Amino acid sequence: MSKLEPPRYVKILFDQYSQNGIMALNDLHKFLMEFQGHEQATKDDAHAIFNSLKYLNIFQRKGLHLEAFLRYLMSDLNAALCPSSGVHQDMKAPLAHYFMFTGHNSYLTGNQLSSDSSVEPIINALRNGVRVIELDLWPNSKKDNVEVRHGGTLTSPVELIKCLHAIKDNAFHASEYPVVITFEDHLTPDLQSKVAKMVTKTFGKMLFCPESDQMKEFPSPESLKKRVMISTKPPKEYVETQNSKEKDTRQKSRKSSKKEHWEDEKAASTIEIEIETETDDKDQLVQIEHIPDEEEEIEYRNLIAIHAGKLKGPLENWLSIDSNKVARLSMSEQEVENATRTNGTDIVRFTQRNLLRVYPKGLRLDSSNYNPFVGWTHGSQMVAFNMQGYGKHLWVMHGMFKANGRCGYVKKPDFLLQLDQNNMVFDPSKQLPVKINLKVKVLMGEGWDLDFHRTHFDLYSPPDFFVKLLESQVIKLSGKQE
Repeated sequence: MSKLEPPRYVKILFDQYSQNGIMALNDLHKFLMEFQGHEQATKDDAHAIFNSLKYLNIFQRKGLHLEAFLRYLMSDLNAALCPSSGVHQDMKAPLAHYFMFTGHNSYLTGNQLSSDSSVEPIINALRNGVRVIELDLWPNSKKDNVEVRHGGTLTSPVELIKCLHAIKDNAFHASEYPVVITFEDHLTPDLQSKVAKMVTKTFGKMLFCPESDQMKEFPSPESLKKRVMISTKPPKEYVETQNSKEKDTRQKSRKSSKKEHWEDEKAASTIEIEIETETDDKDQLVQIEHIPDEEEEIEYRNLIAIHAGKLKGPLENWLSIDSNKVARLSMSEQEVENATRTNGTDIVRFTQRNLLRVYPKGLRLDSSNYNPFVGWTHGSQMVAFNMQGYGKHLWVMHGMFKANGRCGYVKKPDFLLQLDQNNMVFDPSKQLPVKINLKVKVLMGEGWDLDFHRTHFDLYSPPDFFVKLLESQVIKLSGKQE
């Protein structure tokens, strides 16, 4: 392959901001401010670009020549989303108001059938900003400890305790916003107790444990900075107890009318004390929590900050809104695609308060991924991806979470969170008018040849090139484009 040749447009631009074939520090700073539109750019930003190119033989001390300038234009320092903007979205709304960078089977190094389980994929995911880590919990061969593996496959296991330590050590390397660990639990009650001890001892005060079994509203990412949350389905015996309590409550409610007079008298004799909490942040969600001591033993069910469930029975039952509690629902990509055809607006309404996790269908043994926009356009916060995979859908996922300072949380657009004057939610199936036309000029591409053998092309069989642009809606909110 021939040497990378800068397009004519780039040459003209370089000549405009360079002197005698060299772009000095002041020239690059001027280019950043005038042409790139980075009005807040400093000479330190320009110097960082210089430093990023020092390892190349094409770099000169006095400044950048044309080839080095081209390398900068094609590097991550010239990304479409300016990394210097940092976290700029409102982070004080409930968790349900955010898309969350979510992994699927986060411990696998390769395919879903026979690859190794390891802490390395977990570490890599967290260091790349992933905020939701999934672990499948199984008894080991002796049934006396817990391991992480993909059940029913040939994947090798890794010890749970190693995964927990990897999460603790790397959770907040890329972002200080909360990490959620989703457990796919296949354990006996005694091993669940063992997990509770492991989790409590490993994370200590980092662990967020709600005081109540059911939260009426999720806390905000801002209030959960540098905290770890556990999300899984409650133990079977706990669910049975809760169902029994609900049944007793319904029976008792029939008899409540006879006791109303006595309750009124009792209430009149009770002195109520209200404690007001003053805060500078009016939108800050105050969530009562239990902070465990290091020596304190906590029941497995009390570790669960986000109660989870999988789709069983009629979809309408799962999507019904309970104003007294919030929860997480998990659905496969196929289940979501089918549900959006008949219950699209119900899903949007559900995800305004609750969390929806979408995971890859079981046939994706090669760790491939799916179109994330189906979940996102219906409000799904946790679109779970195989981060060890490859392809355009994973690139879209990475691009999505480069936004908002790469913190792993991206605020949902307002139309997914609001009701109209008729108490109706956004309908993703409706055709909307085009708000903005985006024109893209493709100058060149690099790296495509790495997938081919060096002798794959010759003068008599040149490749045919084409560029494919994926189209998606650009929504303008509050005068700003995201």
